[in-house]
Amino acid sequence: MRVAKDTVVGLEYTLKDDKGNVLDASGDRGPMEYLHGAQNIIPGLEQGVEGLAAGDTKSVVVPPQLAYGEYNEKLLQNVPLERFGTHPVAVGMRFHAETNLGMRELLIKQINGQEVILDGNHPLAGQTLHFDIKVTSVRAAELTELAHGHPHQEGGCCGGSGGGCGCGSSEGSCCSSEGGEGCGCHSEAASQEKQGGCGSEGCGCGH
Repeated sequence: MRVAKDTVVGLEYTLKDDKGNVLDASGDRGPMEYLHGAQNIIPGLEQGVEGLAAGDTKSVVVPPQLAYGEYNEKLLQNVPLERFGTHPVAVGMRFHAETNLGMRELLIKQINGQEVILDGNHPLAGQTLHFDIKVTSVRAAELTELAHGHPHQEGGCCGGSGGGCGCGSSEGSCCSSEGGEGCGCHSEAASQEKQGGCGSEGCGCGH
């Protein structure tokens, strides 16, 4: 079977930047599973996997427009330091906040006296991503997986044992341009996974 819409795909991967630095790898976590055609992963990587079969290897280069978009200066904002109250504040810290674009992860980019500059860009915005992948499995998705929009593992867990094809950040994993955390290899379903069950099944998709 080859990778096509409505198949569940297992991937081993190494993700690098333009300089060859390793940003993330499946490693000991094992293959990442996703539902092909359900926007579980970034468009450029999904396009690169299309048509492959189990055992195939490939290098996939994903430009920013097919990953996390170009860096957007409009996503920088200045806020008073006092807005943070007694919470510690340091350059490089990340946190989630409600914005006019919905819930986003923000980076404290700079602190100028009593003013903090926040950056709402994705950590990998503007970067070309280099994936070395191996397809470990391809199977037809089950009806419940198609209904929920992501794979189910034995025991009701979503998205594969590895937890994501990520950027190496502890904040999240790396494939979906709409992912809520970190670099986001899973979409919304993955962030929901952390919160509890798929209904009562423990998968976190809320169905």
